[in-house]
Amino acid sequence: VAVDGSRWLSMREVLDILSQKGHEIVVVAPEISKHIKPSKNFVMKTYPIPFTKEEVDGSFHSFSQEVFEEGYFLERFLKVYQRLKRISDMTLSSCAHLLSNKELVRYLQESKF
Repeated sequence: VAVDGSRWLSMREVLDILSQKGHEIVVVAPEISKHIKPSKNFVMKTYPIPFTKEEVDGSFHSFSQEVFEEGYFLERFLKVYQRLKRISDMTLSSCAHLLSNKELVRYLQESKF
């Protein structure tokens, strides 16, 4: 179960090497993702989430801008904290939608994921 962003980009190299060594790889990811895309090196299983691509992209883009914004430390800290909370809420919701997807969970159980 991949996490979008730098962790996925690092993991991607590992998956490519495992695939070259003959391992079967299944990646489980939300339908909307910034970096996780289908590949010939793995089977990709997706699940719906209650956010649009614009919401996901906007949230991460705003976070990166707010981190480097100028101004008073406390104001910047509160903005970044609120943005991190929003991203965490989106991540938690995404996980809940994965676990409530009975068809995908059944597939994972049957394949001994």
